[in-house]
Amino acid sequence: MLNQASATYHPRIIDLPLAERPRERLQAFGSGALSNAELIAILLRVGIQGENAVAMATRLLTMFGGLNGLLKVSFNDLADVHGLGIAKAAQLKASLELGRRLLVSSPEARPQITSPLDAANFFMLEMSHLEQEHLRTMLLDTKNRILASPTVYIGNVNSSIIRVGEVFRQAVRENATTMIVAHNHPSGDPTPSPEDVQVTRSLVQAGQLLNIEVLDHLVIGHQRFVSLRERGLGFDGR
Repeated sequence: MLNQASATYHPRIIDLPLAERPRERLQAFGSGALSNAELIAILLRVGIQGENAVAMATRLLTMFGGLNGLLKVSFNDLADVHGLGIAKAAQLKASLELGRRLLVSSPEARPQITSPLDAANFFMLEMSHLEQEHLRTMLLDTKNRILASPTVYIGNVNSSIIRVGEVFRQAVRENATTMIVAHNHPSGDPTPSPEDVQVTRSLVQAGQLLNIEVLDHLVIGHQRFVSLRERGLGFDGR
């Protein structure tokens, strides 16, 4: 059930080495070096018994499908999650809304993607160690700035399950001109499978019909990635 804490024990943040604590990492390296889970953990401050703040943040991101899902979930549903409550839910909602308003008021503040590595670094922070396959999209404007990065599927990512309309739904809403698709291999090996190539081919063809170019499909492993575009897999009819 969604409101049950993970059975896996995680050491308290205070018991971690200084170099691994979110606040100390932010102070030393800047906020850009932290994953979404680590940034949320700073807002949460503390976790619950057997689950530190980073683990709780990871649970929330998985439960609601990333930052975009946390932004959309109702306040009451968020507050009902085990370990949160009204105060923490309010902190999260307020922080996410401030971020949304910043993007709306200042498009120049959006990260710009100039290479597969830029996109992979964005995705790997959250996707490298997921235990299930997740498929996400990165929606870009005409200057390759990120508009949104929703999670589209959780589970097996293959051509028999994926509905192309779902993958492009938010891209159409956001008026995205291009997009990058990414999914992870829980095994840690990012070598593309024949199914990955078939999914890529289907998405590229659909993007051509919708006038939304699929720039790349990244397979994320454990701190490694493969660009299907760079390998010529699924693009240009191959």
